[in-house]
Amino acid sequence: MNKQTNFEGYEVGYDIPALPGMDEADIQTPCLVLDLDALERNIKKMGDYAKNHGMRHRSHGKMHKSVDVQKLQEKLGGAVGVCCQKVSEAEVFARGGIKDILVSNQVRDPAKIDRLARLPKYGCRTIGCVDDLANVADLSKAATKHGTTLESFIEIDCGAGRCGVKTPEEVVAIAKAVAAAPGLKFTGIQAYQGAMQHMDRYEDRKEKLDLAIAQVKDCVAALEAVGLKPELVSGGGTGSYYFESNSGVYNELQCGSYAFMDADYGRILGANGERIDRGEWDNALFILTSVMSHVKADKAICDAGLKAQSVDSGLPVVFGRTDVKYIKCSDEHGVIEDPAGVLKVGDKLKLVPGHCDPTCNVHDWYVGVRGGKVEVVWPVSARGKAY
Repeated sequence: MNKQTNFEGYEVGYDIPALPGMDEADIQTPCLVLDLDALERNIKKMGDYAKNHGMRHRSHGKMHKSVDVQKLQEKLGGAVGVCCQKVSEAEVFARGGIKDILVSNQVRDPAKIDRLARLPKYGCRTIGCVDDLANVADLSKAATKHGTTLESFIEIDCGAGRCGVKTPEEVVAIAKAVAAAPGLKFTGIQAYQGAMQHMDRYEDRKEKLDLAIAQVKDCVAALEAVGLKPELVSGGGTGSYYFESNSGVYNELQCGSYAFMDADYGRILGANGERIDRGEWDNALFILTSVMSHVKADKAICDAGLKAQSVDSGLPVVFGRTDVKYIKCSDEHGVIEDPAGVLKVGDKLKLVPGHCDPTCNVHDWYVGVRGGKVEVVWPVSARGKAY
């Protein structure tokens, strides 16, 4: 699913859930549906925010894994490029014509390093993350072999507790090694605080980001002191972008889930104390599901179970309704609590997934709808590209 498809020979219900021009009512379930109006509003809103705050926005491709969505983010939202987490994922975007790609992760396997070093041959700027001096020589060797330039962000662990170094001294040492290595270019800092993105209270998220920002400022000062001023200081997510953009040190955002919005992100509170899915961002991504059984008076069974979604961040929420509730699931069944017996077999429901990123990764297609009609069908281009 890595190429734009003309749909010739595709059968609805076997190869694909819908075709452009179909009525929304005829979409086969379970599948991913995009409300195109909501998606475009979200994209434009983030783009306007970044522009008004003098920030670059590098949209996060690991969320949607779609060349088509990324191109829409660049066209309508002014996104400068894409973040990816895996080399093969990045290659999908490179082959799809995206010109500025960051692999916001470490690349250590020799075969993966070799593929990374070939990405610039697609005509794209290619940036990777480094947190270990031992990685520098391998990256340099591969870039030199292929006659390309790999740019590098030094990754800082600013609170997520995953990859990255912590001290200015470590950052400077790696940056110096990168700057001196053939085929490499020191470009900046990767500083994404992922651990606080889903904290409920705005004040709690701000407290965590204040610490991260102070750490990043110390690292930038240390780099400048040795003549290695970073071109880019990159980070920020849907739960924190307003902190990084007003920090005076970050100049690039890496937001992802804002475009689709899921149930787990939606419940966090903004500065006004309101849920961010009630005014800040619109729900644009849904799992469309059909009721297939209702032999129990108070329960309906739908066709969206575990194989249609990820429930690592909680169960999905039935969109726009309070009279029914998704309460549990197995592989191919979802149980809908229906105390008043309002649902009937054949009814369709829109579910807001608990976590959009891994949910999108289990589907082949996005069905984009507007005004009751299927307007576009886009492949989940990088699905399965986990290498």
